[in-house]
Amino acid sequence: MVGGATYIPFVDFEPSLQAWRELFSGERGEFFNNVIASTVIGLSSAVLATAIGAMAAYALVRFPFKVKLASGLAFFFVALSGYLLGHYVLGFGRAASMLIAFIVALVVSLVTNRLKVPGPVMGNEDIIFWFVSQRMFPPIVTAFALFLMYTEVGRMGFKLVDTYVGMVLAYIAFSLPIVVWLMRDFFAALPLEVEEAAMVDNVPSWRIFTGIVLPMSVPGLIATFMITLAFVWNEFLFALFLTNAKWQTLPILVAGQNSQRGDEWWSISAAALVAIIPMMIMAALLSRLMRSGLLLGAIK
Repeated sequence: MVGGATYIPFVDFEPSLQAWRELFSGERGEFFNNVIASTVIGLSSAVLATAIGAMAAYALVRFPFKVKLASGLAFFFVALSGYLLGHYVLGFGRAASMLIAFIVALVVSLVTNRLKVPGPVMGNEDIIFWFVSQRMFPPIVTAFALFLMYTEVGRMGFKLVDTYVGMVLAYIAFSLPIVVWLMRDFFAALPLEVEEAAMVDNVPSWRIFTGIVLPMSVPGLIATFMITLAFVWNEFLFALFLTNAKWQTLPILVAGQNSQRGDEWWSISAAALVAIIPMMIMAALLSRLMRSGLLLGAIK
């Protein structure tokens, strides 16, 4: 650009809607398909991850767990040796060997955990740390491993690459650690006396959770859902590895706004603005609910 940057409309440059016309007309990619894919995948993954993570977090807050280190080591060695044995000795496919080895290792670890074996015993805090530690792995390692696993499963007739199910499963696994971590603090802050009173009346545990705990945890559930949705909506690496056409999301569309002339920032800006508008709307709605007191009065 000759003469430096231009900032003032109608003085330094002539504003144009050409980038928006190219975006909505499909010249810059399957815009509407990307929007639908991001919306469907994001909402589904956030809802399911919040629901599953809330149940796991509540269990880790209210019930003591003891996991023996020997059972974890048994799972690792049985899974690894079972896969190597099934694939390289017995001649099974990679996916079949992995599935059989996982099932056998899970059974062995559960049995080992019930036996009196020496070694340290991990409690609830250790399990929470294990959940959170999953986010410490470099995303490229997880994404590449998932791609290889999805490819092997696809050879068995269950296609997961570039599918709705494959993306949702990946994002649920990606989001569960943060959901468990956040919801654990919300559940720990709830008054235990209410649940104890229900137990005195012989109310089943599942009814206590669904009828008492969840209604009191609405602010935490909504906040966790929003954070999870933001992570999924803006995630790029998994979408890059696990999709190729049909279920590509908006971050892939934004990254693809270039040509032989290089990065075309007007197109990137238009696509990025469309991508952040839904998050801005949801944040505004959440703040409106908080100001109106609808969520603040959920715990009584």
